[in-house]
Amino acid sequence: MSTEVKRCGWCGTDPLYIKYHDEEWGKPVYDDQVLFEFLILEGAQAGLSWITILRRREGYRAAFADFDVQKVAAFTQADAERLMNDTGIIRNKLKVNSAIKNAQLFITIQKEFGSFSNYILGFLPDHKPVVNHFKSLGEVPARTEISDAISSDMKKRGFKFFGTTICYAHMQATGMVNDHIEGCIAR
Repeated sequence: MSTEVKRCGWCGTDPLYIKYHDEEWGKPVYDDQVLFEFLILEGAQAGLSWITILRRREGYRAAFADFDVQKVAAFTQADAERLMNDTGIIRNKLKVNSAIKNAQLFITIQKEFGSFSNYILGFLPDHKPVVNHFKSLGEVPARTEISDAISSDMKKRGFKFFGTTICYAHMQATGMVNDHIEGCIAR
């Protein structure tokens, strides 16, 4: 009898990816600071692999004030220029500037809804994470009607780098949806 551990195939054998898969991905997050962290990281990931961003996570933590939304929202043009010279992050001007603007918009949502968590959970049925029952990675969607709705609303509010595919990845990362395949140890 095999005692092999079953994981979602996307995490491969990289220890950083395995740790992320086992300990974070698909686990519900209600803390606004963590939700903001993933908003920054998912926006940075656009067009790149997630492992590229995970490997720079500590660089992002240092560059973006430990993901303190108030501090990031107050970043100036000088801060944006400093970030463009920071080798610990992806130095893309549009992504850097959008992270700062998205922080300001994040605070606006917190004021309107009491927290970003309240806002984002409001899109979910009964305000609870969706638990899917996929048997293979091929069944996992890149977007859903819910990610379409969240992304559309956030775009109307002015958010950048948060299209429906990035939104769905954010939902997976923060446990708004649990897409671990059936039999996965992290399910």
